[in-house]
Amino acid sequence: MIIPTSYEELASYVKQDKNVFFFTADWCGDCRFIKPVMPEIEAEFPKFRFVEVDRDKFMDLASEWNIFGIPSFVVTDQGKELGRLVNKERKTKEEISTFLNSIS
Repeated sequence: MIIPTSYEELASYVKQDKNVFFFTADWCGDCRFIKPVMPEIEAEFPKFRFVEVDRDKFMDLASEWNIFGIPSFVVTDQGKELGRLVNKERKTKEEISTFLNSIS
């Protein structure tokens, strides 16, 4: 999982290939719940690049993309949004996999 450190770095990923932006925060219990299985999900979907976005560090982007609940996932390809799993509910591995399969 890529963890960008600046808006410039993050913007470079938005414009490239197929990306899964995983919006999270250290204080988020539901994010901590799903984080340990993210490497498994990444391995199951090698055609996507996974980018972890700290919602608190990138608050402007989260607001612009209407990310009001975390953990949330936004899939883009060459800057175009392909789909989103955005809500404030706890996500399961199965739910995320089903979502990503619907995109691919």
